[in-house]
Amino acid sequence: MTYSLTPEVESRLHLERNVWLGTLRADGSPHITPVWFVYEAESWWVGSDGRSIKVRNLSADPRASLALENGDAPVVAEGIARIHRADFPDKIVRAFADKFNGWAVEDPAHSLGNRVLIEVVVSRWLLTGEPK
Repeated sequence: MTYSLTPEVESRLHLERNVWLGTLRADGSPHITPVWFVYEAESWWVGSDGRSIKVRNLSADPRASLALENGDAPVVAEGIARIHRADFPDKIVRAFADKFNGWAVEDPAHSLGNRVLIEVVVSRWLLTGEPK
């Protein structure tokens, strides 16, 4: 599904460093955490340790919510997550390195040796950066 975002929102998606990622625990309660991200081709990408709470939650229920930190012009999306456990897309690995000063999202040293990439494909934009 193609979405039309303003150039300002597109810029924020490429420049802002943090997004709040919401997942659902097994009991239905929310789990919210700030994470580094890249946005590419209508998907949010997040690197994580494969044993993290967010990955366990998304493995059981792939529904996710994401919100940029700036509440004055909120950008909020919902989507379905896919966990990539190997063969990380080169374009996404390069995007993380470019955005985060050479950070290697795939490097197992950034976790307990079990790196994953979370891809959240946007199914719906709830807020698209309009000032309050």
